[in-house]
Amino acid sequence: MSLRVIAGRAKGRKLKSVEGDTTRPITDRAKESLFNILGADVINSSWWDLFGGTGAVGIEALSRGASFVRFTDLNREPIETIKYNLSHCKLESLAEVRRADAFTHLAAAPDRTFEYIYIAPPQFKDMWVKAVELVDENIGWLADDGWVIAQIAPREYRTSAPAIENLEEFDQRKYGSTLLVFYRKKEG
Repeated sequence: MSLRVIAGRAKGRKLKSVEGDTTRPITDRAKESLFNILGADVINSSWWDLFGGTGAVGIEALSRGASFVRFTDLNREPIETIKYNLSHCKLESLAEVRRADAFTHLAAAPDRTFEYIYIAPPQFKDMWVKAVELVDENIGWLADDGWVIAQIAPREYRTSAPAIENLEEFDQRKYGSTLLVFYRKKEG
């Protein structure tokens, strides 16, 4: 799959992919739709691209005016790919790349808050459920008006859903074999 930056200051730049099936690349259609939903709210926002993979979502956010993105991934190859893609797009000064276990990191005391936490782990392992539950348990990671966005296959949603108390699901959007599930803090 050919990856590229769709809009903003790095528009048209091709992104390097990660070999094999350890990452879940987002399609251009799903990525463009996501950023159409978010619109101008991306400007000056901070993101956590939790299972960074190629960095395509976080790099798109930076290209469109986000002020900061933290990328985490457990494996060396995705981390090197993210660093390469950030450098290629001249966006490395706005990013932090950490090789870390997402679940360990989420369970730790928050060191900042994010307007968007993007969760797109390897498929069919229910890792997305665990990640959403950890954000729910450690809600200080998420800004008061922030969103958690999970990118999964539609059938993953049908087989399991997170047990949450502080978050609520408020939308779903399906684009072919990609389902985006949106969560925000409960009011009150």
